[in-house]
Amino acid sequence: MSEGLRSGQVAAAAGVNVQTLRSYERRGLLAEPDRSSGGHRLYGADAVTALRVIKAAQRLGFTLDEVAELLEAGRHRHGRPVAGLQDRAAAKLAEVDAKIADLTTIRTALVAAVDAGCDDLTACASTACCPVPFTDLAEENRHAGPCC
Repeated sequence: MSEGLRSGQVAAAAGVNVQTLRSYERRGLLAEPDRSSGGHRLYGADAVTALRVIKAAQRLGFTLDEVAELLEAGRHRHGRPVAGLQDRAAAKLAEVDAKIADLTTIRTALVAAVDAGCDDLTACASTACCPVPFTDLAEENRHAGPCC
């Protein structure tokens, strides 16, 4: 077989490096390619698409293990929709929503700390009006001093 794309060509077309390509191949995310008479890996154009799909799934928050499961389910669907994708996408959406809620809480605390002019974390944390979420410590060390 002399037709096909070599590793560097596939990697460049998909926007990854060759080490990523080989790593995905070792993990089974990409099928092992044919070889040229000289031993070079020769990939079909579908390898570029597969790499782009893997990278897109990663950008959506899926781990490589999750991507592998999704790809495996897709290989065995035989023309039928893969129910697992909807379930996994919904679960990932719930994870993202939880992270957003956590980050919103963190942002609120940081804005309050900036607005309060907190400059010394230890001193601030020992006051009752500390906006940083050290409520247990602040309750233990409550004193009537000025806030921050």
